[in-house]
Amino acid sequence: MEPDESTNVEGGTLELCGNDPVTGFFRDGHCNTCAADQGSHTVCAIMTAEFLAFSKYVGNDLSSPNPAFGFAGLKPGDKWCLCAGRFMQAAEEGCGPKVHLAATHLRALEVVPLDVLRAHSLDAA
Repeated sequence: MEPDESTNVEGGTLELCGNDPVTGFFRDGHCNTCAADQGSHTVCAIMTAEFLAFSKYVGNDLSSPNPAFGFAGLKPGDKWCLCAGRFMQAAEEGCGPKVHLAATHLRALEVVPLDVLRAHSLDAA
């Protein structure tokens, strides 16, 4: 699996999303992606209690530990490469988490419009 070019939604070099816990489709801390990444784990999001509850409600429990996969569970404040579709769903429901645009992969734009990402940016008011 060869990763796509590491370009962010702003056209620059993709920045690190998070190493504690280590995130990303390739578990390299970046929201890199490739053709095999069917979920498009491309949106670098900062977890909130509201988003984690929403995600669990819709069937993707990110907050509970899963020792079989070495996953301790996410907590508010953790940075995580979210599936673009799940982010969009949460944004439409009014509980989209903040995003780090420089660490969000360009391919997220195939699912999430740039204006939606900007509205959830860490820099947005």
